[in-house]
Amino acid sequence: MPKFFLEIFNRILGSIREPVIVLDPDLKVVKANRSFYQTFSVNPNETEGVLIYDLGNRQWDIPNLRKLLEEILPQNTSFDDFEVEHTFEKIGHKIMHLNARRIYGQDNQNQLVLLAIEDVTNREYYKRHLEEIVAKRTAELSAAKQTAEAALSEIRKLQVQLEAERAYLQDEIKQEYNHENIVGKSNAINYVFFKVEQIADTDTNVLILGETGTGKELVARAIHGLSLRKDRALVKMNCAALPSNLIESELFGHEKGAFTGAHSRRLGRFEIANGATLFLDEIGELPLELQPKLLRVIDSGEFERLGSSVTQKVDVRIIAATNRNLEDEVGKGTFRKDLWYRLNIFPITLPPLRDRLDDIPLLVNFYVDRISKRLGKSIKMVPVSVMDALRQYHWPGNIRELENVLERAVINSSGPKLRLVDELKKPNMDATKPEQTLENVERDYIKRVLEQVRWKVSGKNSAAEILGLDRSTLRARMRKLNIRKP
Repeated sequence: MPKFFLEIFNRILGSIREPVIVLDPDLKVVKANRSFYQTFSVNPNETEGVLIYDLGNRQWDIPNLRKLLEEILPQNTSFDDFEVEHTFEKIGHKIMHLNARRIYGQDNQNQLVLLAIEDVTNREYYKRHLEEIVAKRTAELSAAKQTAEAALSEIRKLQVQLEAERAYLQDEIKQEYNHENIVGKSNAINYVFFKVEQIADTDTNVLILGETGTGKELVARAIHGLSLRKDRALVKMNCAALPSNLIESELFGHEKGAFTGAHSRRLGRFEIANGATLFLDEIGELPLELQPKLLRVIDSGEFERLGSSVTQKVDVRIIAATNRNLEDEVGKGTFRKDLWYRLNIFPITLPPLRDRLDDIPLLVNFYVDRISKRLGKSIKMVPVSVMDALRQYHWPGNIRELENVLERAVINSSGPKLRLVDELKKPNMDATKPEQTLENVERDYIKRVLEQVRWKVSGKNSAAEILGLDRSTLRARMRKLNIRKP
């Protein structure tokens, strides 16, 4: 082959993306393009001049290829789309369409054979297995459709609930909470921590008792934050913040047209808190006529929206809080006894600030730092005289009053020292109550601990364990102090 012709021929072969091989009349390889070498992992030095059937350790000794080259092609000038299926050692199974051409010289003699190869493995595989693939995909789609239809109803319900929860949370983030956490290390507050850890990871309803301003909502948030429901929002409602005629709608929701002004359906707090925790603050203010409905939800998890006869089912953990003595309210007839029993399963009583004076320095530092940052001030020191005055005050408004006093002090402090502006008067001890004997103090303390653990004297989480006494010692002290279970 002339050099010029050979150069053009090589360029033409190199420009073809499909594997192409040129054979002489004896079916020996004259030339192949780069695509052929790459596709079939053949070395050019091992191909030229080699009989095609001997290529690649006789990998090309394929019966169908012999049939094409030795039987069919001699009878025709060309033959298109002849299918050959074969497994090669280096590249695996291949399905190929072969296009063969005889190229004649000027003397009209057969000079060369041009063999073009198209790899259709993937296409033919999917074509052959199309019915199987379609059947499999149809079955998968049918199963997926059933699953989707089964889930669609639940998704719609969750969508409504999440929209209500989102609206609720948008209202919540507009409010500024008094505390980010519970601060303290006194025995009184440590006992509260102990009770929180005891009950947090259960679904038991909790009743938080304590004076106004002691941080009952903080304890509710701590219980929820340590519970299995912590990934959902803590939903809350203050029973004293709404008129009695609106509380039922807020708790249980209403349908459109249930009452004047009910222009659309609205989910109540119970539905928003489904799967989460509902904090009912000031539960002692709940109207007597609504208490049976609340009792029903606690007992069965069922209720109806206002204006609807359809029963809703929810899974809600209730944490209630009050500054009232509910037992006294039961006696007065303003609170149902059966509801009190259902709420009073695990009571936690928060100590007033006057009973945890050791925590005042911690609380002062916490609030001064927080308030200073909020107001853009830098208070670095609390004088001893100021701290003494704060510790000696009886704090009838508890932590909420302390925070207000400290905010006024920070506002009025122009330098790095905290300057107290409130006149905190010491209580007149004679005017409040007579001094108690050590025996009376001990009796009251032991009795309070016994009431907290429901008169469990010994064992785990018992009064003896909390007081650090041997059970026989505790029983002896109870006999001496005349402490008896009512």
